[in-house]
Amino acid sequence: MHREHADPRALRRSGMDASTPLQSDLATSPFRVDRDRVASSPFFARLGGVTQVVSSTGSGLLVHNRLTHSLKVAQAARAIAERLGARPELVGVLDKLGGCDPDVVEAAALAHDLGHPPFGHLGEQVLDRLARHRFGLSDGFEGNAQSFRIVTTTDVRGPAAVGLDLTVAVRAAMLKYPWTRLSYPKPHPKDLRVPPRGAAEPPDAPGTGAAKFSAYVTELDDLTQARAFYAGRVEPWQQTVEASVMDTADDIAYAIHDLEDFYRVGVLQHATVSTELNTWLDHAVDLAGISAADLAAQERQPGRSLEALRRRLHLKDSWAVDDDAFAQAVAMVRTELVGGLLAVPFDGSVEAEQAVAAFSARWTRRLVDAVGVLDEPSTRSGHVVLAVQQWHEVQVLKFVHRRFVLLRPDLALHQRGQARLLTALVEALEQWATDRHEADRLPRRLHDLIELATSEYTALARTDPSSLVGATGDTPSGPDAVRALARGRAVVDFVASLTDNQAAALLDALSGRTGQLWTDAFVL
Repeated sequence: MHREHADPRALRRSGMDASTPLQSDLATSPFRVDRDRVASSPFFARLGGVTQVVSSTGSGLLVHNRLTHSLKVAQAARAIAERLGARPELVGVLDKLGGCDPDVVEAAALAHDLGHPPFGHLGEQVLDRLARHRFGLSDGFEGNAQSFRIVTTTDVRGPAAVGLDLTVAVRAAMLKYPWTRLSYPKPHPKDLRVPPRGAAEPPDAPGTGAAKFSAYVTELDDLTQARAFYAGRVEPWQQTVEASVMDTADDIAYAIHDLEDFYRVGVLQHATVSTELNTWLDHAVDLAGISAADLAAQERQPGRSLEALRRRLHLKDSWAVDDDAFAQAVAMVRTELVGGLLAVPFDGSVEAEQAVAAFSARWTRRLVDAVGVLDEPSTRSGHVVLAVQQWHEVQVLKFVHRRFVLLRPDLALHQRGQARLLTALVEALEQWATDRHEADRLPRRLHDLIELATSEYTALARTDPSSLVGATGDTPSGPDAVRALARGRAVVDFVASLTDNQAAALLDALSGRTGQLWTDAFVL
């Protein structure tokens, strides 16, 4: 096919026209090829050993990991895309905004968590802190940006051993937060009057840039290339429609299957959830009249946390929140979750498993069927949105998970240990990489990552030194400073590519706590 007739959405990162697949690709559709490349990647396979919320190591096969989560997101994303595409009244809108292909959203959904490090979001926070403060990397670490880095740069299973050479559409669909932490686009979305979701700076860390972002400065060229087709179709800070589908599917899967997990392992208890929801429903008017200070002081009392959620939604998402819809959502979740699923403790029986499956299927269909398209959404929303009632239900479902699972002290106990483990592992690998007597015996993968990052940061220091300004506010000067940045990025890349068990086993070996010489934990 001549280039002038090529589908611009199907152009690959390398610039190749994707209309003719390579011999190594089984599919004929370029977007299906992308889906297959992601699913065949070792970075995708490793997600089976990466924590979603808690590690599956101590709980058998009862809880989701990042792999099963990604599969469910892909399932929901494809279903949403197919439903939207089947609605004649949306065809023109979807085409105007840049398209909505089921293969694209499925590929992006499978790839969206490739960059999640060991131990889930806890690992993400630890690596970000170390990247910024220990290594001086201006954009730190972020799981979404790491996923984009993998498919464009560090995965070696693509045709040219530089990323997976995915199409424009799939790469753009992965950009849930289509900006860098600090510098792109200009003006940066964090400075908008109402910043997009994820773009605002963390309130406890002013000056650090967007809380969420989907590309590091090393992949800025890839971001701009992937987004060029969508210029004039969506705003520079807006998700593409396909990214919005993926993001919505991620929210749906997260809201449902984490509740399912913690019911099955006995963590989510009927009495505590019931008391919280019933107290708020019975005393909503009185709770609405409590001052902010008194509400904070009473946060451990039933109903107060749910009232705090209602107020937080008004503050952050006034474009969507509706008090009547919120009350209906609380009542709906009480009926379905408290009066249904949690009413009978999980005992592993056929009946119990069927009840969990029915709950999950019923809620997934309810939410997937409630997705629509907005031609001109709020800056806090993508073009693809849940209906008002279902949006509120997702907020309440996610609240239950956060309030009764994520805030548990026993989970915090394990996470503090995991944070210490990751910190010690990063420090040990950095020491090894800077030991001039032993650096030539580094794991080959880490050695290759250091060489890659050195070439990237050397080029940035020459062409855009301001992008390398770190937490201290200083611009790195001289080859040693640039090599230090590259070494830090490579160590972070390396650690982020491990499973939970690999991270623990590698630290044991580096600490001299194991006598095992050859182990699959080190096949990296």
